[in-house]
Amino acid sequence: MIIYHNADEIKKAFEKGIKIYSDNDNYIVVKDRLNQYLIECTINNYCIGLTWQDNKTLNGKLFYSK
Repeated sequence: MIIYHNADEIKKAFEKGIKIYSDNDNYIVVKDRLNQYLIECTINNYCIGLTWQDNKTLNGKLFYSK
């Protein structure tokens, strides 16, 4: 398991095709058609932004890939 500590690390890994999870396997990082990075719940497809408006503070506590 690889742990990611900030938004830049997450975005770089995502662009390399790595699946990034947030807090547990039900939440995955995705990119929408407007090129926004989001955290999507795979159970109900609800999304929130990867970060707060400051583009630094993450909306999750643990980001990882397997």
